[in-house]
Amino acid sequence: MTRQRYIFLILILGSLTALSPFSIDMYLPGFKAIASDLGTTENHIALSLSSFFIGISGGQLLYGPLLDRFGRKKPLYLGLLVYILASLFCAFVTDADTFIWLRLVQAIGSCAAGVASITMVRDLFPVAENAKVFALLMLVLGASPMVAPTLGGYITVAFGWHTIFLVLAGLGLFNLLSSWLWLPKGAEPDTSLSLKPKPIISNFWNVLREPQFYTYAFTGALAFAGLFVYVSGSPILFLSIFKVREETYGWIFAGLSVGFIGASNLNTLLLRRYTSEQLIYAALTGQVLSAVIFLIGSYNGWFGLAGALVMLFLFLSCLGLANPNAAALSLAPFTRNAGSASSLMGAFQMATGAVASSFIGFFKQTSAVPMVAIMTITATLALLVLHFGRKTIRHKVDVPAGQGAAAIH
Repeated sequence: MTRQRYIFLILILGSLTALSPFSIDMYLPGFKAIASDLGTTENHIALSLSSFFIGISGGQLLYGPLLDRFGRKKPLYLGLLVYILASLFCAFVTDADTFIWLRLVQAIGSCAAGVASITMVRDLFPVAENAKVFALLMLVLGASPMVAPTLGGYITVAFGWHTIFLVLAGLGLFNLLSSWLWLPKGAEPDTSLSLKPKPIISNFWNVLREPQFYTYAFTGALAFAGLFVYVSGSPILFLSIFKVREETYGWIFAGLSVGFIGASNLNTLLLRRYTSEQLIYAALTGQVLSAVIFLIGSYNGWFGLAGALVMLFLFLSCLGLANPNAAALSLAPFTRNAGSASSLMGAFQMATGAVASSFIGFFKQTSAVPMVAIMTITATLALLVLHFGRKTIRHKVDVPAGQGAAAIH
């Protein structure tokens, strides 16, 4: 493979990988405008994030078997077509509840791009290159929370929130055309693969019975739920409570993402000296402490905008350190069922995040307290699951040095 061809494939796969995070982050600055136009509250519009997370959760379990059974491109085309249509309907919707349901459909469509891009890395590149390619795709995922809300803020101010979904539909169309014209077909369809529920469920059940998997997968999912709660609550917090402008909100969201991304990269260096188990304990302890301090301070009115930013930065940094180690320890026991374990772990994360973030909609939020309270609960539950769950692990499989950060790739 020539270097030009190598870079070209990375760009196509990176664009597919970016579809879901852009769909999550780009419309956040428009929350206030969407709620106003659709005649509802920002809390109710926050449920459109929860429905999106549910769609991604189910989509991860759906597309894995489909990509193996029918080949890579047909399910990808179908998913992108669904995504484009749902995005267009979102742009012209006039009812809040319809908007929430359309976001679920949009998520199911976008999930095809994410799952296909990860799967096709194994098809298109030598095994020795996979880790490098995954690392490049993770740079795209890391950049998305910094670029998407900032861009969405300027689009909302200049053209209105409807334009954001037209842009997302255009991104979906670009991915569909580039995949059709230039992306190789990847692995051949496996016609022997059964799509009947029983063997698929049996395979997932075998993964779920492993104590090391369910301990660290649920720990990671609960810890990661704090990120979903922050994403759902941040438009209300910054746009309505702290009264920042849409453009400023985009820059704030981008700046806070640096803590999460930076800690994830720092994890690689720390693994040279500490084990994944030591790091996840330290990170979760820090996450709980920062959340508790933030909750007490918010309840007593100690924190203004600057204080809230500092506490969120600390919370997200601890999460960035916990997440890769939880993923690595969850997947460590598996070789044959690694794909099923990975998709199940991702589904847990999205489902738990969807449930946790949905509670934002039940609060009449006039302060940071409801959001921070949920973040505190999820972080505390994660630490408790880790503490008690590890006692059920009789034969723990350790993570080789340096692989904690790579596990999420």
